[in-house]
Amino acid sequence: MNTGQSIGVFDSGYGGLTVFKSIARQLPQYNYIYLGDNARSPYGDHSFETIYQYTLECVEWLFEQGCPLVILACNTASAKALRSIQQKVLPLKYPNHRVLGVIRPTAEVLGQFTNKKTVGVMGTRGTVNSLSYPMEINKFFPELKVVQQACPMWVPLIENNEHLNPGADYFVQKYLDELLEKDADIDCILLACTHYPLLIPKLQAILPSGIELLGQADIVANSLELYLENHPEMVVRLGLQGKRQFFTSGDRQAFDQHANIFFGEEVQSEQMHLKC
Repeated sequence: MNTGQSIGVFDSGYGGLTVFKSIARQLPQYNYIYLGDNARSPYGDHSFETIYQYTLECVEWLFEQGCPLVILACNTASAKALRSIQQKVLPLKYPNHRVLGVIRPTAEVLGQFTNKKTVGVMGTRGTVNSLSYPMEINKFFPELKVVQQACPMWVPLIENNEHLNPGADYFVQKYLDELLEKDADIDCILLACTHYPLLIPKLQAILPSGIELLGQADIVANSLELYLENHPEMVVRLGLQGKRQFFTSGDRQAFDQHANIFFGEEVQSEQMHLKC
């Protein structure tokens, strides 16, 4: 018997909307609740403990709203909080709930996109410093060399809607050059932050030929579809009205204006009040 619950999609800000867009397009029948923790965004430069605290608070809030399944559509949260939540919190407090991330689904398929067995990973400082991608990719493709590059200015540029302006060109070129200087064999670059797809037009304009630029949105949507096919016990708990709700811990008007850019359609959000 279907209980009408929702799939939760969480990000520290707007970037997760790029993932949610692909998920909603591929699996439109389900009910969804999106939560952006914009009041405390970006997460990238925070400590492990802070990111874990913030992520857990938002995940538990989504559980309270009736989401038995939550997707961390945030690389930093996936890198620094997912495993602890899965291993320490869910078994004790929420044994019938599940939390999934974006790193493992990406790592499972990344080897398919490189011929030279050398991939570049561009992400926030938090994601890069966690070493989550090299470790996870090694489980599936131990032959791959993973070269990482932190891009600390990209999220602020995107969240302030400056990413397509000429002023952003310097930082786009800077981080790309720094990555490619580390290894000449890189032939695939993973954008390991859900904000970064908004920079694809600028990146493609300066990317050397023979290098593939890879986003995560469709990969995560495909992985979620496969997960639901393999877990019918979860599917029966989910509503099939195609309902979508959006919440932000920040300013609603600002969220709605930015969300249109990331999600591709008008959004009307509601306020999520932080406990502290």
